[in-house]
This record gives sequence, C-alpha cells and structure tokens, in this order.
Amino acid sequence: MNKTIFLTGTVLGVLAVMLGAFGAHGLENLIETDAIQTFETGVKYQMYHALLLLVLGSTARIPENSKKFIYYFILGGVFLFSFSIYLLATNSLTSFDFKTIGFVTPIGGLLLILGWLLMGYRAHRHFS
Repeated sequence: MNKTIFLTGTVLGVLAVMLGAFGAHGLENLIETDAIQTFETGVKYQMYHALLLLVLGSTARIPENSKKFIYYFILGGVFLFSFSIYLLATNSLTSFDFKTIGFVTPIGGLLLILGWLLMGYRAHRHFS
C-alpha cells in the first residue's frame, strides 16, 4: 500500500504542477482573473494533498490499515474538491453548466478534513 500511496502522491504532484502552469499561462486570456484565482485554489489544495500522500506513504508511524482509509479519504477529497473547482473555474468555456455539480466541492472538502483527522488520530494513538 505504501508504494501505491507514494506513487499517487507523485502523480497528483506532477498534475498539480502541470495544471498550475496551464492555469497561469493557458487560461490567462480565456477566463476572468477571479476564475484563475479559483483555479489556483484547486491546484494548491491538490499539491498540499499530494505532499501529504508522499509523507503518508513514507511513514511507519501510522498502521497500514489506517493508511488505506486515509488514502481513500484524501484521494476522493482531491478529486471531488480540486477537480470540481477546475470545472467550476472554467465553466464559461463549456456549454455544460458545471454549477449544477458544485455541491460535490464541499463533500470533497469534508473528505479531506476527515483524512487529516483520521491521520492525526491514528498517529497520536501510535505515538502513545
């Protein structure tokens, strides 16, 4: 599982760099400045959680069964939170109104919070 977690963190990190560059250079003349800032928020949160997965995959301080749950919370959270933000920020470029699926963004945020809380709890119990 550690290899999968670490590899996923690496892939999400690479995608965050690519999406950040796309947002800064590819979208600058296509969407409003506030939409670019929104897009960048998705990139930041994706990168933060990519780094978290790299740490999670590298640590022996958290039991393996807990790592699996943390991994799924974080991965699901990144997809629902960051990727919905990407779609919402670029909504003006498509004919589909992504605002209709905007309710998934806070669900993704909740999954990220749960992942952090579970990681903190399990690490605390393992340190004790």
